[in-house]
Amino acid sequence: MSDEVQALAGQAGTSAPADLVRGLGLRDATMIVVGSMVGSGIFIVSADIARQVGSPGLLLVVWLVTGFMTVVGALCYGELAAAMPHAGGQYVYLREAFGPLWGFLYGWAMLMVVQTATIAAVAIAFAKFTGVLAPWFSSTTWLWNVGTLGPFRLWFGELGPYTVGLNTQNLLAILSIVLLTWVNLRGIRTGALVQNLFTYTKTGALVGVIALGLLFATESALRANFGDFWGLPSSAESATSPVGSDAGWVGALTLIGVAMVGSLFAADAWNNVTFVGGEVKDPERTLPRSLALGAGLVTVLYVLINVAYLSVLPLAGTAGAATVLERGIQFSTEDRVATAVAEVVLGAGGAAIMAIAVMISTFGCNNGLILAGARIYYAMARDRVFFQSVGALNDRHAPAMALLVQGGWASLLCLSGSYGQLLDFLIFTVLLFYILTIAGLFVLRRIRPALARPYRVWGYPFLPAIYLILAIFIEVQLLRYKPQYTWPGLIVVLLGIPVYWAWKKTVLSPPGNGEGVPQGSLSPGGRGRG
Repeated sequence: MSDEVQALAGQAGTSAPADLVRGLGLRDATMIVVGSMVGSGIFIVSADIARQVGSPGLLLVVWLVTGFMTVVGALCYGELAAAMPHAGGQYVYLREAFGPLWGFLYGWAMLMVVQTATIAAVAIAFAKFTGVLAPWFSSTTWLWNVGTLGPFRLWFGELGPYTVGLNTQNLLAILSIVLLTWVNLRGIRTGALVQNLFTYTKTGALVGVIALGLLFATESALRANFGDFWGLPSSAESATSPVGSDAGWVGALTLIGVAMVGSLFAADAWNNVTFVGGEVKDPERTLPRSLALGAGLVTVLYVLINVAYLSVLPLAGTAGAATVLERGIQFSTEDRVATAVAEVVLGAGGAAIMAIAVMISTFGCNNGLILAGARIYYAMARDRVFFQSVGALNDRHAPAMALLVQGGWASLLCLSGSYGQLLDFLIFTVLLFYILTIAGLFVLRRIRPALARPYRVWGYPFLPAIYLILAIFIEVQLLRYKPQYTWPGLIVVLLGIPVYWAWKKTVLSPPGNGEGVPQGSLSPGGRGRG
């Protein structure tokens, strides 16, 4: 690491306490779940989903299936979190179920692509909506333009082009990451207070949009959407769905599966609370409850807000049309569906109000992502599969170097592309590790029957099995129809294998004790022996 980074870590006091502090209660943990899930996606992605499915009924089905998978996944993780309430969360579960390589691959993917690219993308969304109020923050106002890379033509499709450099939009994105990293260097309580404040505010904003839609429904939208709920509007012929040749129920399921990319991203990050498992009070009870409450609440809000969209805007629209209603959900300006709803109800001032709401939402979302993500790399370092200094805490019991490494890499990713380009490669990799982790639930039930499980997932083995079937089906369809979005993430994961073996050769002594508990060292009671 550079001398500058080491100096910053030194100022943060990374040589002090050896233990994390259990300072998060049920409210704090639930706010991490809700706050990490609700970012910018719910305000945007319904436009792309609408273009793909072309049906009001199928739009809601996409969100209902996403909600079902999210809640079932959260219930499954509740069992794992209660049994292994350690820093790193999902990293620990994969390590215990399948061995250290799989835990490392998860941490590697989170650092290289998943968590950091999500932080970067959400930060860019924050800056993008700030630009509505302050136009100087723009992706076209360049301070330093390195140039354009690509497009790259590979066997699975074309990647790019990517415009690399510093513009005023990603400058603000980077500054927001720096600020939130500093906030979380102040300790878990400071980060939690910020998280709670912003989560309450943006939950109120979601409820506000739902109220606008249900109270000020337009006759044209109700007639168009609910008069022919399952039908395909004429504009669906020009929809962007790649699933054009399949017919019947298999084609409908495939269409739904491919269209769920956006909704799964918007509902992702519910697992982040498991990363801070080592800092939760009474974790055996708090973690399962927070996962169920948070995921359930967001699912209800997401379905209701899409009903609100359908109550105000026709699903079908025309690109480039003169009015908001004529553009519909499918062709809302820059896909900002919630902004279009606010404009219909509130007039021109609606855009500014929604810009403020999304700024609050994305800022709070990133606080949760930054707070939780650093605990993965902290746990890896404690297991000696990452730089040892990343496993140190500052005098406020925060993993300072882990936060700095994460913030630095996420800031660099802000220079590499747009919001959409950063998200393209995420969901396949995210879903892959969800599949492995829930499969690990079955494995641990078999190989670790004596492991204390204060909470056991309801509906086992049927609900976890249904989740696996649905997730695998979606992954297969993404490989079939969107290979350019799936192979890059898979390649990043596979590149972690030689990195792991090369790293392993440099480890000359066994892992130390601490929150990063060595693989297989959990006692039957679910605690580390160290």
